[in-house]
Amino acid sequence: MFQADAARSGYTPEPLLRTLYPSWSHRIATPQAAWPTSERLTFDRAAQPVIADGVLFFASSGDDQIVALDAATGKVRWSRFMDAPARFAPAVWKDRVFVAGDDGFLYCFNAADGRVLWKFRGGPRGDMILGNERMISRWPARGGPVIVGDIVYFGAGIWPTEGIYLYALDAATGKKLWCNDSSGSIEMNQPHGGARAKSGVAAQGHFVADGDTLLVPTGRAVPAAFDRTTGEFRYFHLQVNTKVGGSEATIVDSHFFNGGTMFALTNGASKVTLRRTALMDAPAVRVAAHPQWIVFCVSNQVNAVDRQQPLSSKKVVDKDGKESRATVLTKTSWSTILPSGDIRSLIIAGETVVCGGENHVFLLDAASGRIQLSLSVTGTVYGLAAAGGRLYASTDHGSIFCFGEKTGRDQADITYVAPNANPVFASAADEIVRTSGVTEGYALDWGCGEGWLALELAKRTNLRIYGVDADPAKVQAARRMLLAAGLYGRRVVIHQADPATVPYPDYFADLIVSKQPVVTTRMLRPSGGKLCFWENGALRQTVRGPLAGAGDWTHLYANSANTLCSGDTLIRDPLAMLWFRDVGQSMPNRHGRGPAPLVADGRMYLEGMDTLRAINIYNGRVLWDFKIPGGLKPYDQDHLTGVAATGSNLCLGEDELYLCFDNKCYVLNNRTGQQTAVWDAPEPGTWGYLAYRDRTIFGTLVNKQHLVKESWRKFLGKLDMTSMLSESLLLFAMDSRTGKVKWTFTPEHSIRHNAIAIGAKRTYLIDRPLAEEDTPLARATKALPQPGGRLVCLDTQTGKRLWETREDILGTVLILSEQHDVLLMSYQPTRFKLGSELDDRMAAFRASDGRPLWNITDEYKSRPIINDRTIYAEPGKWDLLTGERQPFEFSRSYGCGILAASQRLLVFRSATIGYVDLEKNTGTENYGGIRPGCWVNAIPAGGLVLLGEAASGCTCSYLNQAAIALQPRKK
Repeated sequence: MFQADAARSGYTPEPLLRTLYPSWSHRIATPQAAWPTSERLTFDRAAQPVIADGVLFFASSGDDQIVALDAATGKVRWSRFMDAPARFAPAVWKDRVFVAGDDGFLYCFNAADGRVLWKFRGGPRGDMILGNERMISRWPARGGPVIVGDIVYFGAGIWPTEGIYLYALDAATGKKLWCNDSSGSIEMNQPHGGARAKSGVAAQGHFVADGDTLLVPTGRAVPAAFDRTTGEFRYFHLQVNTKVGGSEATIVDSHFFNGGTMFALTNGASKVTLRRTALMDAPAVRVAAHPQWIVFCVSNQVNAVDRQQPLSSKKVVDKDGKESRATVLTKTSWSTILPSGDIRSLIIAGETVVCGGENHVFLLDAASGRIQLSLSVTGTVYGLAAAGGRLYASTDHGSIFCFGEKTGRDQADITYVAPNANPVFASAADEIVRTSGVTEGYALDWGCGEGWLALELAKRTNLRIYGVDADPAKVQAARRMLLAAGLYGRRVVIHQADPATVPYPDYFADLIVSKQPVVTTRMLRPSGGKLCFWENGALRQTVRGPLAGAGDWTHLYANSANTLCSGDTLIRDPLAMLWFRDVGQSMPNRHGRGPAPLVADGRMYLEGMDTLRAINIYNGRVLWDFKIPGGLKPYDQDHLTGVAATGSNLCLGEDELYLCFDNKCYVLNNRTGQQTAVWDAPEPGTWGYLAYRDRTIFGTLVNKQHLVKESWRKFLGKLDMTSMLSESLLLFAMDSRTGKVKWTFTPEHSIRHNAIAIGAKRTYLIDRPLAEEDTPLARATKALPQPGGRLVCLDTQTGKRLWETREDILGTVLILSEQHDVLLMSYQPTRFKLGSELDDRMAAFRASDGRPLWNITDEYKSRPIINDRTIYAEPGKWDLLTGERQPFEFSRSYGCGILAASQRLLVFRSATIGYVDLEKNTGTENYGGIRPGCWVNAIPAGGLVLLGEAASGCTCSYLNQAAIALQPRKK
């Protein structure tokens, strides 16, 4: 098994040969890691080898195979396909090999010839989604199998809300002995203090077993413990271990190790840490258990402590001088620093400690730590195994190296030989590409036969192609042919299924090709997906339009009117995963409150530290990147007001995206990311506010002398606030096609960026003196009102003043309902508010003439939302036309972001993702296993709830950190 045994001890008593030579190496498909940016989830960066009875078995995430090699020669004995990547080590029992796949199944293969003896689906159905850029089960089997006696244990499901399924099966027959299917829905404390949600256990990592305990790694968090004999849940200490976790665990006697920390196995109590800090991005601490020592690696340092007495106590004195005893790690028996980078794998064979790192394997004497030998490999060693005196090392480059006897055998590289072109299918592929113009994204070959069309399309494009056919013989032939061509896995995958009922997700395909008319287009991407089919010998094409009822999110607060509501009519409770993926984009600290994602025309735009990225919202594919070196550097700090004060530097027009950067406004084609123009402000100065409406760009010149203070008093005077500019001295409008200035407006005092709202006919702003209470010099402990000013209405196209009023101008925020001709004035009293933000007044005006409609005093603690004729502001609800409070029950757990809305749904952070269905009004529901950002991050638009990664810098152990899309769950 992985790491030798069920406890994952990493120890075998069998010694290595006295002298090791390079015996053979075997080149495999390059591993495709699920989470390439996470140091807590490295389980599949290399194929993990296991050896039994002279055979080496490994499973591949690159080409979806289980492979058996002769352990002495490296010769392939057999290989078999699975329906998705296999990310965990096989487990061997008697004459059988068990492999868990992202297709949701546990497979039982005959070890001698690879025949499938049985397979068991972990999830309740065959639903598939796009996960980590591959087609996988909604419940991928990422609980790597472990065997104790005649029982094999595994788990499926990594998103608690979708359901988590843990199993004990009879290894001989696959009969279910027990199933725990309730542990994903546990309501429990989440990693951040004060956070609680219905979000429990996930299964992501190799299972670990010892005695009557089964440890289930949960991804980025600490493992959960279950009774191995019954499946009963024991403990999952998520919040108390807020910054600790990872997918690897090792049991040693009465303790287990995870995330660089040692825990008591009986109750999961933390004992000691093996490194000074629990850094999220630090490589995992590797642990192996020799009969005499516990060996562990921190970075490039290898340490050993006495296994019989790993812990001791010492006297400590607290800040008040009070003495107590603390549990500490026993003094190391030896410690060795290796001449390499971080150690990524560790085992012990006999009296030899083996450490794998970048391009090297080191062998140390177990008694002294002295380096005995260094072996060279290609790539970083994430997998180690020892058997028959030989040493095996597996790397992220896709090679398995064997060190043992001197054989003189060369490396067995994969040789890909593409078959000769089939003229019929080559011509068809040419016509499809010429007609559709689709060369990137996901394609579905409906009724793919033996895969010839998929082959020819793959040659001509960069498409990731999924082929479906009902004939098992054709499917096997297609797989073998595409494997020989070097395309199987990442580029082309073939599934056996009835094309009419294949359980692929909605919307995923940018292109569908078929030999005949297709009766359903549910899998075709809205807003431009293309269907090509043959009818009466001619190629026909249809193009899918946008989803009816799908809303847009074009500005920080949804639109230029600041309603915080997309108007989307499709999103409803309950929510289910459509796709998820690793981020792969450097993002500013979540406490810096950077710009919100924008959504329109089937695309989401995410601004990171150095890039602006466009993503297809229906399948998660990256469409383009635009470089903005250091663009969000000012937001990469802790506990800023961020865009809550400054406003966003990003907005969308009809076909363009506008980005303020380096004191200019860049105009980008929103489909291609190509820069089409760049506009300067009308006068020298720094561009501040940005918005778009009807071929007009709106901007301001900021007051660089007015700096706001840090949003958390703990950080007063410790942050760089020089870019947190929230007030402006000039408002202007420019023609979006030419950059020509249409008009300007100079205030009597100052314009707060939050107090600008733009409609088709009228533009509104508050002109008032600066709030000194917002500045770093202010030290008042109580919020003070800002001096009064005037509310001004301008003609949007000409800038002509239409009306103004100076009566009781109380607020700091303007929100416009063009539908109901109402202008709402309020505060923004959020968790980290500025000093001038009060929380007890709202007023409304007739937007067309400025007539006061109502003025109320009522407590609220979020930025208000206008949804049709209703105002929502945590925790209340008011009638927009009268100001009357309406019945509404709202509560949420910890969350420092604000609420966002579609017509039917409120979305927010409530420990994890929280949401309220406004028609059902049954209270807050959770989608668990992930946390949103700290301002506007979960966007209800495009018929989906979209979460652009905004947890950067968060050390809290939420189970997953990803970009995701949720859709209404089907009945």
